[in-house]
Amino acid sequence: MPDRPDTPAPDGEQPADAGLPLLRAAVARLAPVLPMLTELGERFAGAGHELALVGGPVRDAFLGRVSPDLDLTTDARPDDILAVVRGWADAHWDIGREFGTIGLRKGEHVIEITTYRADTYDRSSRKPEVMFGDTLEGDLVRRDFTVNAMAIRLPGLEFVDVHGGLPDLVQQRLTTPAAAEESFADDPLRMMRAARFASQLGFDVAPEVRTAMTERAGTLSIISAERVRDEFTKLLLSPRPRLGLTLLVDTGLADVFLPELPALRLELDEHHRHKDVYDHSLIVLEQAIALEGPAGGPPESVPGPDLVLRLAALLHDIGKPATRRFEDGGGVSFHHHELVGAKLTSKRMKAMRFDKDTTKQVARLVELHLRFHGYGDGQWTDSAVRRYVNDAGPLLTRLHRLTRSDCTTRNVRKAQRLSRAYDDLEQRIERLAAEEELASVRPELNGNEIAEALAIRPGPVLGEAYDFLLSVRLDDGPIGKDAARERLLAWWAARSSD
Repeated sequence: MPDRPDTPAPDGEQPADAGLPLLRAAVARLAPVLPMLTELGERFAGAGHELALVGGPVRDAFLGRVSPDLDLTTDARPDDILAVVRGWADAHWDIGREFGTIGLRKGEHVIEITTYRADTYDRSSRKPEVMFGDTLEGDLVRRDFTVNAMAIRLPGLEFVDVHGGLPDLVQQRLTTPAAAEESFADDPLRMMRAARFASQLGFDVAPEVRTAMTERAGTLSIISAERVRDEFTKLLLSPRPRLGLTLLVDTGLADVFLPELPALRLELDEHHRHKDVYDHSLIVLEQAIALEGPAGGPPESVPGPDLVLRLAALLHDIGKPATRRFEDGGGVSFHHHELVGAKLTSKRMKAMRFDKDTTKQVARLVELHLRFHGYGDGQWTDSAVRRYVNDAGPLLTRLHRLTRSDCTTRNVRKAQRLSRAYDDLEQRIERLAAEEELASVRPELNGNEIAEALAIRPGPVLGEAYDFLLSVRLDDGPIGKDAARERLLAWWAARSSD
């Protein structure tokens, strides 16, 4: 980060020389869109209204990044905004009109313009009573964090930092414009946003913010599952999800929407007979992220950030608390924790309103994550390898990465042995795939051929016959249609005699 700028002036308008190098650099990063924004600012000024670039685009410009969003705020009401942008914008829409937001497109840029807000909230349900404000300063105080409460007035490019967002940005600190407890009382989802921004930006949360998050964690329950899920997803897809996840657990917020995560902090017995499952899960997540392919890469590289892989890595051991047993002789076991974990994963993700496909995929990976550990003794047959691939299906490349990430032992020799064993398994999979088209294993007789051989109609019995021949294919590999038909008829005769 650059050197810390001077403290903002008391009236919120930065003096001409305060943080000037930073401001010049930020304006330079906004250069590609400044002509357009200046033109728009002149149109608003000509109509007697104020306009300012605000929030994320300003913050990102100081951070040396180009924001994908262009958020503007104004004293103009929605009808007045529409009057200004008509004939200038290539397209516009008013889906957010009730909340004072008008969207528009100019060239390749999408812009949202929102009337200054001065909302009040029903704190038992977090339903805002939409009230429009009259000043930029009044609008900025209702924003979530000081680093998101900076603005640049248009068209004159005056920098406005009423709440010291720039010093906080330089110090990599998250604080709130108003008192933290009041800010979170107005909108408890801001506590989730604090964790998300910690992960996205790598910032520390100010002590008073952390305290307020801890004291008000229970109020997150009034926020809809969908909104919480969306913030959690953004956090998990960030560059440093561990920072935000740790904050959620330490403040008690995770107890509200994902209690299985803090439950992983199992108390170690006095002899430390098993590793810290919570810390292990965070390490597995970090290692899985390191194994993701580059964004935009081919599917087999698992291009990141990959939500399914990251969720599976975080949740793969959530069945351990329910299955932990202290054995005679001092051992600790977690028998079938992968099966219990898969059920818990599915239940929790449904409660968080994740879509069915994502839920199914993550739960399946949790269920399969231990399967490889039976391979290390070298006793897997080709049939077992085929079943491993068949059971993983399209999740195989993710399963490869999850399994490798799960090897977090500090024993170097053991880690090397596990890595070599998985290298060998992947090589066997590649060999069998080349020989047998392993990724699309099917019975050697299709449904019509099975029905003809057994003289039956489509229905549950045909499904049983199909599954039998699939099992034969997995166990014995390709045996040819004639041999498959003989095996089918023998199975049918045995079944009919039962």
